[in-house]
Amino acid sequence: MGSAFPEDAGPPFGAEDLKRLSQALADSLAGTAGIETPAALCRACVDLLDVTGASVSLSGNTEAQMLWWSSDPVAGRLAEAQYTLGDGPCQSALALAAPVLAADLTQGVDARRWPVFAQQAVEQGVRAVFSIPLAAAGLAVGTLDLYRDRPGPLSERDRSFAFPAADAITTALLALQAQEPPGEEAVWLNAAESDHEEVHHATGMLMVFLGVDPQQALARLRAHAFTRGQSVTEAARDVLAGRVRFDD
Repeated sequence: MGSAFPEDAGPPFGAEDLKRLSQALADSLAGTAGIETPAALCRACVDLLDVTGASVSLSGNTEAQMLWWSSDPVAGRLAEAQYTLGDGPCQSALALAAPVLAADLTQGVDARRWPVFAQQAVEQGVRAVFSIPLAAAGLAVGTLDLYRDRPGPLSERDRSFAFPAADAITTALLALQAQEPPGEEAVWLNAAESDHEEVHHATGMLMVFLGVDPQQALARLRAHAFTRGQSVTEAARDVLAGRVRFDD
């Protein structure tokens, strides 16, 4: 997708730009129910910014734990790759609680910072990734991850929208959480939790079998996935199905 605004490195949105932006956001949210609002905001990022796709990953600590939404299969695979590797712009943004903007994964500092992730991303046709933390009460509860199929920085105009959009997505997600009755299943998290639970259960099995702590068990699962070219979710399914055995 291309930006809805002229592509340049000029100043942030002016009054007319903000008017157009507000209208575009209103159009994207028109007719959406509360549960659809965060995804609509994510889609607006893809439609309005000079990016190719986007995803949102959620976390319970300083590491991405589940993919909640993605605009396309490539965006989903990027999120899954970072969860499998435990490394990448998304993971760094969570750890730092600050935006991480990787303008060129094919060379230079960004390619060296996450060499394995960068290689996998480039193989998917991705050249730049921009990860913005979803912050609440000073903690990052997830990330908004934007990607582009060509290298180059996120323009100042696009940053002027992407950062407030991440705040709006955070607010919408927290509102959904607050609406859930205590003790009841969070419907809006069902799809994301499904994959997460598989990894959680497989990690628990490895803890018992190997006699290690949760972090070590997850590290073993990730290493197994990496050596076989799988995602960590695929590796977890193999463990749960008894198709793979781990030995010391």
